[in-house]
Amino acid sequence: MGKMMTMERIKAFGAKRAIEYVDKDYKKNAPKLLDWLIEHDIGGDSLAPQAKVAKQHMQDPESNWNKLAEKVWTEVDAGVRKKIFENFIIHASLTGSKKQFETMEKEKCNVPWAILLDPTSACNLHCKGCWAAEYGDKLNLTFDELSSIVEQGKAMGTYFYIFTGGEPLVRKDDVIRICEKHNDCAFLSFTNATLIDEAFTEEMLRVKNFIPAISIEGFKKETDSRRGEGTFDSIMKAMDILKKKKLPFGVSCTYTSENTQTIGSSEFFDFLIEKGALFAWLFTYMPVGKGAAKELIVRPEQRKYMYEQIREFRNTKAIWTMDFWNDGEFVGGCIAGGRSYLHINANGDIEPCAFIHYSDSNIREHTLLEAYKRPLFMEYFNNQPFSDNMLRPCPLLDNEGALAQMVKRSKAHSTDVNDPEDVDDLTAKCKNAAAAWKPVADEIWALKPHHEYSGPRRNTRFYEDKYFEAEK
Repeated sequence: MGKMMTMERIKAFGAKRAIEYVDKDYKKNAPKLLDWLIEHDIGGDSLAPQAKVAKQHMQDPESNWNKLAEKVWTEVDAGVRKKIFENFIIHASLTGSKKQFETMEKEKCNVPWAILLDPTSACNLHCKGCWAAEYGDKLNLTFDELSSIVEQGKAMGTYFYIFTGGEPLVRKDDVIRICEKHNDCAFLSFTNATLIDEAFTEEMLRVKNFIPAISIEGFKKETDSRRGEGTFDSIMKAMDILKKKKLPFGVSCTYTSENTQTIGSSEFFDFLIEKGALFAWLFTYMPVGKGAAKELIVRPEQRKYMYEQIREFRNTKAIWTMDFWNDGEFVGGCIAGGRSYLHINANGDIEPCAFIHYSDSNIREHTLLEAYKRPLFMEYFNNQPFSDNMLRPCPLLDNEGALAQMVKRSKAHSTDVNDPEDVDDLTAKCKNAAAAWKPVADEIWALKPHHEYSGPRRNTRFYEDKYFEAEK
């Protein structure tokens, strides 16, 4: 064990020095960093395949990925860039991955790469179709509870934390305190951006490990129609401040039946790039909560459109994208239930997904490890992936009955504080969408070339083959 720890420290030290070396002249030295990552390939969440691809792009000056990398080195504050790289490459990937797999091997359960946290249920907006808008400001995790979650997570190798809500920046002082206290972690926050001002960006520059993902629904018409009059203008102001301060940021886009054509358009992505966004995380609308607007669920042709557009943009646009429903082939299906991430709401309920509001554990009653080993999360562990077609990853939206069965077997309860939703009622809202998407997804999967995922954490068979061999 001592020898392994020494090797990990050597790797971490080497990575830190490599990052510093690249900062001196990224065009000349970045390929050398990529060579280092390839050479020090590790088991688990390896960076080597990504590093090999990145090196190919760096050799092409016209590559959109090369242009994106250049933006990172020319338009992002050097101290912020260095800190984020250290936290992602050294702590989350080198040190963290090893801890995760050691815990998996010992405990025979999932351990996530990222944890989503709701500091508060409060929000200053009331967006159409958003369940959080109904919760009000009655729920909050204390600073000590937030810090304890991070401490527990780090002990098992989780160094990436994402604030959700509500609007996390309602608690901006505590958010900054958490970033400061846990300076070895990377923090991202979904935010409506209306509370980002000059003073807050100065705090971001000080702690260096906080990145906003700004929620936007398209251009002014689409954004204001769902988020309220004036929201788009507030977002533009926030983006301008962030860009001026050389702070990295991205966007979070939920595509619905009303805005898919805009969200997936080349014009919109060019606009995001011009504003300074470095990444775009894409989500399809989920009808969560009894008052959910079912009419916002995307139609099969709209989801197919997003599938095709995002893959085109990855070859042409200088922005990093991830479509969490259409990119299952790259991550082995559903990543929830602790497989790669989980969600803790402002009431302390430990949920498998930000969109799955059922739980059998609460952080005020159970440790993270206890939650990972309790029935609901073990249901995910034992049943992922939920389909052999990675374009149908979700147990709710894509595979009728899968979620309901897991919730019932685990005796999990609804965590909606205002109006608990029976899992069969939730499933019923997604039944038609799942049935309509299946033939389209199957056709794409059969006809289109796709990535054959062979990495870790795909399903129970992986664990049995790789880690539990001695017990067979």
